[in-house]
Amino acid sequence: MKKSRCTVSLVVGLLAVVGLFGCNQETPAEKTKAAAASGNAATQAAGQAAVDAIKTPMDKARQTESVLEQSAEQTVAKIKESTQ
Repeated sequence: MKKSRCTVSLVVGLLAVVGLFGCNQETPAEKTKAAAASGNAATQAAGQAAVDAIKTPMDKARQTESVLEQSAEQTVAKIKESTQ
């Protein structure tokens, strides 16, 4: 009798634990929504990082281009002066 009560209580305890863990799981639809939300934020952050990584060198390149244009204009002006 003791053995059967222990077995029954063990089975009931295991079923209760399995039931509690089963209730805490998300449904596939909830998992998809959560993954999409986190994926969307991650995608936006990665996209912004890529834009920032390109933007800084492009700004420096524009500044360099401006300096080169001014230098070329000065060189042309000096050449015109020397030929006159």
